[in-house]
Amino acid sequence: MKALIFESFGGPEVLQYKEISDPMIKEDEILVRMKAIGLNFADVYRRKGNYHLAGEPPYILGYEGSGIIEQIATGITEYKVGDRIAFADVPFANADLVSVPKEKAILLPDNISHETASAVLLQGLTAHYLTKDSYKIKAGNSMLVHAAAGGVGQLLIQIGKLLGAQVIGLTSSESKAEAAYSAGADYVFLYGKQWSKKVIEITKDRGVDVVYDSVGSTLADSFEATKIGGAVVFYGMAGGDPSPVNPRMLMDTSKTLTGGDLWNVLTSSAERTTRSHQLFNWIAEGKIKVKKPTVFSLKDGSDAHRLLESRKSIGKILLIP
Repeated sequence: MKALIFESFGGPEVLQYKEISDPMIKEDEILVRMKAIGLNFADVYRRKGNYHLAGEPPYILGYEGSGIIEQIATGITEYKVGDRIAFADVPFANADLVSVPKEKAILLPDNISHETASAVLLQGLTAHYLTKDSYKIKAGNSMLVHAAAGGVGQLLIQIGKLLGAQVIGLTSSESKAEAAYSAGADYVFLYGKQWSKKVIEITKDRGVDVVYDSVGSTLADSFEATKIGGAVVFYGMAGGDPSPVNPRMLMDTSKTLTGGDLWNVLTSSAERTTRSHQLFNWIAEGKIKVKKPTVFSLKDGSDAHRLLESRKSIGKILLIP
């Protein structure tokens, strides 16, 4: 099979499109011929050597995608050859064929395409647990979304509005602000323009109920924009590590800091199925809209990485074998 591999850490130029051996499925695994693969910042971090990687060189990136079952291990009855499945957390996805543990496979409804599943699953499940578990959004809540034009950001906006919240977005440019408004944000502010004060003003000196912070270095300002008794959900550090949080500040303001990680939520096949199907239902009903992704051939994966790292892309990037 062909795969996008790399043998040393570095920039996009280390990626190579090469012929390698087909994977051999083990007990409780299915072999999937990939149709679409989601590209995420975690792939960039792993390529650079900043994240853990499974196996030995040549390394294969990718954890998210969808395809058609081509082979099934003996004894598996939940699936059949020809079924369309997707996954959010299976390694070595940047290849023609991927071995998928049966408990991580998610059956695709007929009305969800491979491209839609691969564009929304990881980011959509992240937005789902953030609004359902990390801080349960209710009608009348106010929420502040960092990186509001990104994949998770746009989904957080849409789910927040679906659940009845007022949503304020933060972006780095006017064009990205337009994307956040298109997703349904009530207000959007730009970084670098005293945004925490503007959030306080727009909420009538109260502050928001919750801030979803995926930037990290903005954590102190996120607390400034949060109401007394409010919460900050820290789930990423795209802008660098946050400064330490003073527990005395938390005590004095009754504010809460909580972390979020999808892998602590997707702990069973039932969790994957229930959460993904709610997401798919919202999409099928038109309650959540998935923007058309930017598509690259898998062999041009280095170009896709360059675009993602440039931070000029809006929405999801897919790799097609």
